[in-house]
Amino acid sequence: MAHVTNEQVDRLLEQALLLDDHGALARRLDGLAQGYESGEMSRAAILVLAAEEWRQAGQPATALERYRSALDDGGEVPVDPRAGIADTLFELGRAEEARGVIAAIRAAGCGPATALTVAETLVAYGDLDAAHEWATYGIRACDNAGSSIRDSLLRTRYRIRVDLGLPEDDLDALLDVSR
Repeated sequence: MAHVTNEQVDRLLEQALLLDDHGALARRLDGLAQGYESGEMSRAAILVLAAEEWRQAGQPATALERYRSALDDGGEVPVDPRAGIADTLFELGRAEEARGVIAAIRAAGCGPATALTVAETLVAYGDLDAAHEWATYGIRACDNAGSSIRDSLLRTRYRIRVDLGLPEDDLDALLDVSR
């Protein structure tokens, strides 16, 4: 069993960038998660990182397993693992299942970072109306006016609004203030 530090994970991520080997990084992150005893980040967060790397390595089915493991683990994560599950389900061509996961996230409530991830997923899979709703939801869930997540949500929502041909509104003014 091991104590996992942020520095350890950062070193692994840097090595993977240099080697451009997402599969190797995913396997190493899996190993960290399996041997996890304690750490500066949760086992669930490590599993989410592994899932992201499995997706980058072209292994969405394995990524889906890791996202589900992170959800089952229940540890603290910046973004709800169900957002990754939904995105991966879309990638696997299981759109209705993905929409069900997104509905479950909405019913349970979520933070701004999860709302941003869901909005970006919906944009990627062509549902701009739902993406606009999620970005708006995320902005309204932000309690910190200067947060980078809030700024990202504002920019994402602006791009979606323009693509939808919707008129400017009061939230667009917040984008000008955040600059």
